[in-house]
Amino acid sequence: MTGSASTVETLRWRDGRLELVDQRALPSELRYIACDSATAVAQAIRDMVVRGAPAIGCTAAYGVALEALRLQNQAPEKFESGLNAAFAALAASRPTAINLFWALNRMRDACRGVSAPREVAATLLAEARAIHAADIEANRRMGRHGAELIRDGARVLTHCNAGALATAGHGTALGMIRSAIEAGKRVSVLANETRPFLQGARLTAWELAQDGIPVTLIADSAAGFLMSRGEIDAVIVGADRIAANGDAANKIGTYPLAVLAQRHRIPFYVVAPLSTIDLKIARGADIPIEERAADEITGFGGVRWAPQGIAARNPVFDVTPAELLTALITEAGVIAAPDGAKIAKLAKPA
Repeated sequence: MTGSASTVETLRWRDGRLELVDQRALPSELRYIACDSATAVAQAIRDMVVRGAPAIGCTAAYGVALEALRLQNQAPEKFESGLNAAFAALAASRPTAINLFWALNRMRDACRGVSAPREVAATLLAEARAIHAADIEANRRMGRHGAELIRDGARVLTHCNAGALATAGHGTALGMIRSAIEAGKRVSVLANETRPFLQGARLTAWELAQDGIPVTLIADSAAGFLMSRGEIDAVIVGADRIAANGDAANKIGTYPLAVLAQRHRIPFYVVAPLSTIDLKIARGADIPIEERAADEITGFGGVRWAPQGIAARNPVFDVTPAELLTALITEAGVIAAPDGAKIAKLAKPA
């Protein structure tokens, strides 16, 4: 095993612009797209240039800062109206990932009491950079907490992409695996291809291979078979929003994995920062679930395999009930068998 530190820089601030890895182009090409306005950032989020709840939050924060910098020489009234429009556009870009709204709220709070446009712009850029740095550190802390739960020689199943590409760096679910390897443990990964957008095959498998971590790609529907043969020791996933009772929304297909894991007595771990917990939503049934375009499941990469004219549904998240979670791993610690009381104690606002 050659290493564990991620070599991927998902987002970066360069020469007054935000640069994002275009995750639509992976694994065939590693390229960056530059954004110079909130409109461009919102479009990048909608089009899934960037995805993953923590990465979306960091990106949206920089989107606000970009717009403030772009408008800082305007009259105060025009600056304020333009900045409010930026907040609205970014908030409308994706509905499920709570980190988006958490980051936007933090950006609003950062500039309260600051009125001069140039001062606001400088404050917002500093806050975006702080959010970026804090996400990397949170991922590191989650990784250290979670690494203790992975045994040496473990074969871990993961779903979608919850690695460096989904965050500011290191990753949530994959960060836990990276940290276990850094601690000297041997870990191999089974990566579900993850329908409908193949983020496991395109992103997770590529990211792990880049970093020299053993990875084997499987079809989503193969997971239960491999569990029944004793070939999976743990399931580790991320989350896009966690309700106050511990129900967790993640990429579609996560819920059946949790059911299968319970059937086969395999631990099922969710790794997510505290910013992913939404204490305003009581239960998972109240989490808004995004449905995307049908062509993401009727074909891929310009090739259509489904008949023309058929109906298609494309919900891209599902909700795993808290009772199916062995533990929730956050930067503040591990919550075994999470429930509302435990989450409220750990995640209550400061």
